[in-house]
Amino acid sequence: MDIQNNFDEIRPYNDEEVHTVLSRLVEEPSFVEVVKKAIPFFPFDQLKQTLLSIHTKKEFQIDIMVEIIKYIMKSTTNGVKTTGWENIDKDNEYLFISNHRDIVLDSALLSAELSFAGRNTCEIAIGDNLLIFPWISDLVRLNKNFIVKRGVGIRQMLEASKLLSSYIHYARTQKHESIWIAQREGRAKDSNDRTQEALIKMLNLGGESDSIIENIMNLNIAPLSITYEYDPCDYLKAKEFQLKRDNPDYKKEQSDDLINMRTGIMEPKGHVFFHVSPCINDTLATLPKELDKTDTFAAIAAIIDQAIHANYHIFPHNYVALDYINGNNDLDIHYTDEQKDNFYAYVDKQIQRIDIPNKDIAYLTHKIMEMYANPLKNYMTAKSLL
Repeated sequence: MDIQNNFDEIRPYNDEEVHTVLSRLVEEPSFVEVVKKAIPFFPFDQLKQTLLSIHTKKEFQIDIMVEIIKYIMKSTTNGVKTTGWENIDKDNEYLFISNHRDIVLDSALLSAELSFAGRNTCEIAIGDNLLIFPWISDLVRLNKNFIVKRGVGIRQMLEASKLLSSYIHYARTQKHESIWIAQREGRAKDSNDRTQEALIKMLNLGGESDSIIENIMNLNIAPLSITYEYDPCDYLKAKEFQLKRDNPDYKKEQSDDLINMRTGIMEPKGHVFFHVSPCINDTLATLPKELDKTDTFAAIAAIIDQAIHANYHIFPHNYVALDYINGNNDLDIHYTDEQKDNFYAYVDKQIQRIDIPNKDIAYLTHKIMEMYANPLKNYMTAKSLL
């Protein structure tokens, strides 16, 4: 039996499945409705014919997804730039671990940037909580996504983690695919990015060695720093903070994820920067062999965080936000009065979009400012450690 069969429930579609899935997808009414609204520049009848002519994932990505991403870049950003390609071997594969800002675009933009740089696109980890409709599952698996199971019981979670880890090792070492995964489950809504040690523990499960370091080194981890000049979802994240503050039992609904996805994709982001850091294997090789498991997982997470934090792109309004949080003007050499006024006006405009009972403007302002201050705080700390 092909080892790939072990991963049928979570893996991306194989090329021989692509045409059948696309034939089903173009007849799905809700898919058709969403596509007509989301990409009006691509007449659906023309899109349908193109989709029905596709027989591989690569064709789907290059002919469809990359064109859509180009449209999003042109219409909602002031440019996307990736630096650091020289840090990794063009002919090797990597596990890109990044901070997580946007539900959809973090990985979608990375795949497009890989394509523009003449590199193969990567496989992408996506939580099953986002697969709200069956056609979304079809769409993401066509786009080289594999499924991360969430919301299962403790026993099932261990089994799901082992399966996921085994698939990641298989995809990297046997399929020779690069992979993207976020450093934590869900977005860091306050932008205080930290790699969850649980992620490193999961990645170790699929290794064949008794050595945690060897198992992690086999994945060729390359930390990836993602910076959006403006986060279109900042006001939605602030809204969620207050809702959770006022009601500790508050839970997001599926419709909230859809709103976040649509907002993140379609609204302005300013400049977007990606930076690829070197593979961390050389650093991992220097870790003391006598570290216990807990300290080893923590050390690996810290290495990833150091690389991500040190390579954010910093904007003037990050300094404005940190001065606001600190209640001083110590960083005002990094911004003008006009830049400060413009950012305050931007934050006020975003807060005006929040419609909730007992709206706490001071709290919401602080939370949005925090989202733009935390990357700078972490950047300054990381730079001091270099």
